[in-house]
Amino acid sequence: MQRAVGRVAICLAFALSACGQEAQSSSYLSRGDAPETQGVELVTLISGLENPWGMTWLPDGSMLLTERPGRLWRAQDGTLAETPVTGVPEVLAAGQGGLLDVTIHPDFNSNNLVYLTYAAGTQDANGTRVARGTLDGNVLRNVEVIYEVPDPKPRTQHFGSRMAWLEDGTLLVSIGDGGNPPVSIDGELIRLRAQEISRATGKILRMNDDGSAPADNPFAGEPGAAPYIWSYGHRNVQGLTRDPDTGDIWANEHGARGGDELNRITRGSNYGWPAATHSKNYRGGTDISPDTSLPGMEDPLVVWMDTQAPSGLEVYRGDIFPDWQGHLFSGGLAGNEIRHIIVNEDGSFKSEQSIPVGARVREIDQGPDGYLYLLTDEANGALMRIDPSPQQ
Repeated sequence: MQRAVGRVAICLAFALSACGQEAQSSSYLSRGDAPETQGVELVTLISGLENPWGMTWLPDGSMLLTERPGRLWRAQDGTLAETPVTGVPEVLAAGQGGLLDVTIHPDFNSNNLVYLTYAAGTQDANGTRVARGTLDGNVLRNVEVIYEVPDPKPRTQHFGSRMAWLEDGTLLVSIGDGGNPPVSIDGELIRLRAQEISRATGKILRMNDDGSAPADNPFAGEPGAAPYIWSYGHRNVQGLTRDPDTGDIWANEHGARGGDELNRITRGSNYGWPAATHSKNYRGGTDISPDTSLPGMEDPLVVWMDTQAPSGLEVYRGDIFPDWQGHLFSGGLAGNEIRHIIVNEDGSFKSEQSIPVGARVREIDQGPDGYLYLLTDEANGALMRIDPSPQQ
């Protein structure tokens, strides 16, 4: 009887015409450990980073790295600059908030534009911002906020905040759902807003390089809809990447207790949270929803039933590991590892492996040299590289 009552409550909360028509999930449910990827070793390039979060490469081969407390660094050949980049906007460095992702404009060679995502506001009223500025040596100049989540939220959870450029020069930005129960606004659990297309939270947004909303976004022109939405029904996407060969967009996102997901992102699609999920409530381990799959909602490719807390995601297209073409690499904060996901030619799941790291993996990215690099999210965090082992 409790299950039926819970189902009715979910139906009323989301006004789902599909209630009573639970679908059979097509997801691969990953449980327990995965076999270890062979023939690799980890090389530490920089240590002593304070909770590093994002990284990107400049055309000259140097890097930009963010630290969550609010610092942006340049690095070259495994060495940090003597001082951090100045001109970075003030951030809310509390809870899960702070200076988060960094990327550069596709035409950086001509405009020197750097983009940052970060938490801003107070602990009682905050949200995710996107800002851009012009990099001039070790200074970020003419910084402007080009997007800010319009509805401030309480607490300091679930900012999302990964960025990925599409081939047409528009920018995808993930925005978290705002937080776990009991975090509420106007008496409603904030996580329910992930299903409301009038809200930016719990979404992947698409914007022009100046922060304006593209006229061809899926809900543009729909009365009451947020014009930036690209996809919705997300909890907290912290890995977002575009396959340069196929154009496919991939995202990983945190569940609560278990139920972490790897999704292929398509225009205008609903990814279910919290109406359809394998995840459980932190308190008591009860079902968040009676449904793990519903008509009209996309199933994940992979669901990690044992918490991975995925963060950082990359599709490999380099020359260092030729057998890895098209494989996905998903960092794990709780798993202290990288999950190496192998997909079939049609994009369906084939198998997964593990690259143990022994620390919280916040970001993973392919460098212009064809190596995979990762950041460990620790008070004494590190930039590391995945190398072929010497015996290979």
